[in-house]
Amino acid sequence: MKKIGIVVKPDAEAVKTADELEHWLRSKNIDVVRKDNLPPSRKFADKDKTLAPSDLFCIFVLGGDGTFLSAVRWIGDQNIPIIGVKFGEVGFLAETAAEDLLSAANDILNNAFTITPRMRLHVKVMQGERQLMSETVLNDIVINKQALARLAHINTYIDDHYLTTYSADGLIVATPTGSTAYSLAAGGPIVHPEVPGIIITPICPFTLTNRPLIVSDSSSIKIRLIRKPIDVMLTFDGQAGFEINEDHTIVISKSPHPVNMIVMPEQTYFDVLKAKLRWSGGRI
Repeated sequence: MKKIGIVVKPDAEAVKTADELEHWLRSKNIDVVRKDNLPPSRKFADKDKTLAPSDLFCIFVLGGDGTFLSAVRWIGDQNIPIIGVKFGEVGFLAETAAEDLLSAANDILNNAFTITPRMRLHVKVMQGERQLMSETVLNDIVINKQALARLAHINTYIDDHYLTTYSADGLIVATPTGSTAYSLAAGGPIVHPEVPGIIITPICPFTLTNRPLIVSDSSSIKIRLIRKPIDVMLTFDGQAGFEINEDHTIVISKSPHPVNMIVMPEQTYFDVLKAKLRWSGGRI
């Protein structure tokens, strides 16, 4: 018997559709594990540490990109395929629309789909030789000062070679999947998910020559704050946070555990990109 997971955002329409999907799946003798999406926590210690059952055939995510990122955290390092179902505005991580859900679910049950691995980042926070925490992200990590804090001064190293000191409101380190999230809003490039790179984007840099940078996905990135920073937070996919200071070293590298995203035959990355960014695709 197949077992399928459903993660749903706290929205009346999404909950109603999730009920319909669950009823349809159970009518086909498929076991369903359902998880309501919890709001993000600013404190890393408060994050939900439960993991999805390892025997799930796949997971349907009914909601926006935030709900999808929460579901990815639920998967952890497991190889469970996942598909996003969008509600309202187009989400970059959604593969199908609510009105096409049952058709897509039927295709998935009949194995009429493909899997596309999406790179994730493995992030460690060190204090000297002691590891304080370890986390994996699909989109990005963000170093951000609080509203009234001064500029953050961020020493950045690539493969143990000093790159620069960013004096900025913050710094984003993103995957290609995350290139269309906060990094894009901060002026970073759009990078196709199959491009093997990691994006470093400063947020409102004091020096205008500090521009976004793409490095190899084999790179190890180290980040340290200097000049006794006050109220600086490290966030993981916008889902959890950890307050950092000059005693901490953040080490970022490619995770060995990608996210296995389900791709339907009629959908392409560029279709979602054009719809979200409202590109006409025609001549003027």
